[in-house]
Amino acid sequence: MIITARELNRATLSRQLLLGREPLSVSDGVRRVVALQAQEPASPYLALWNRLTDFAPTALDDAFTGRSVVKATLMRITLHAVHAEDYPVLRAAMQPTLYASRLGSRFAGAGLTPADADELLPELLDFARRPRTSAEMRAWAEERVGAARRDGAWWGLKGYAPLHHAPTGATWSFGPRPSFVAAGPTSRPAAVPVPVPASREVEPGALRALILCYLAGFGPASVADVAQFAMVGRTAVRAALRALDGSVEPLQGPDGEALFDLPGASRPAADTPAPPRLMAMWDSVLLAYADRGRVIPPAYRPLVIRRNGDVLPTLLVDGHVAGVWRPVDGGVEATAFHPLSSADWDGLAEEARSLTALLADRGTIVYGRYHHWWSKLPDAETRLLRP
Repeated sequence: MIITARELNRATLSRQLLLGREPLSVSDGVRRVVALQAQEPASPYLALWNRLTDFAPTALDDAFTGRSVVKATLMRITLHAVHAEDYPVLRAAMQPTLYASRLGSRFAGAGLTPADADELLPELLDFARRPRTSAEMRAWAEERVGAARRDGAWWGLKGYAPLHHAPTGATWSFGPRPSFVAAGPTSRPAAVPVPVPASREVEPGALRALILCYLAGFGPASVADVAQFAMVGRTAVRAALRALDGSVEPLQGPDGEALFDLPGASRPAADTPAPPRLMAMWDSVLLAYADRGRVIPPAYRPLVIRRNGDVLPTLLVDGHVAGVWRPVDGGVEATAFHPLSSADWDGLAEEARSLTALLADRGTIVYGRYHHWWSKLPDAETRLLRP
């Protein structure tokens, strides 16, 4: 079966709950979309506001506090919010990537080895049975490896160890000074073992489980897409897809590329309407593919994904990035990279009114420290969308 570029776009929007907000709980919504990028504390809230009917920020506060949704270093070695029951699967699949990235570099530069990490981990997790601040964690590391090696040890372990970020009571649950708590026991498929410390090899069962989660939330997708999402080698992805024969369906992409999907998964028609959205910074829909042209027109990619990795909050119009937005005094400032229709502007204005109300309820203007990027944008039509 051949699928067109526009059909791919609509499939992505459907899986990511962006063709229409749905009446799901916060936990169920997070599970449906697999993972929410969470390096900016407000972003998971804005991501769910875009996707859930009558989203209440307090519901996500409660999910973080009750640990039905957890925040941790996972895919692409960055912070994500995921359903607690999915965390062990995703963590196991990411184990070799975390091993390679966090137990090398500064960890090894401090004169420490993976064997040292094996020795330190059990005591670290015992210490983190209750939330611990970064200062407490550094002090713990200093007691064990000395002051000279403390920073390198903690830098490696805080990303490698199975730790969750503990809510700190800040406006968006997490403030600039993080706290950490050991990942607790959760339900998980019996076939997926707990991650083995210092493992260099991808655990096949965990990778297969990750691929099924990923296709449910982002499919159809290629081998390169899966590898990009998880930072796992393509050889391992191909082997996992072969092992999933019968559980996944092969498709042909618009350029002849081999794609894979779950049988019976939602693939709306190309002409399905896509409502406008004001997307959060680093929204996963912009980053989950090797070919980001599925949602971001190639000419706009360098405008919204900056060289240092910052991904600006974007306008989504007809399912594709059409510009950027930022909160300002008096409303939401929207900058369109190409002319938009009156109906598009009206739709964005309606979204801006809802977003302004959500932000006002929290008494905050988000993403202010990224406003310097706006001086680097090309001349474009800019409107203030007032509440």
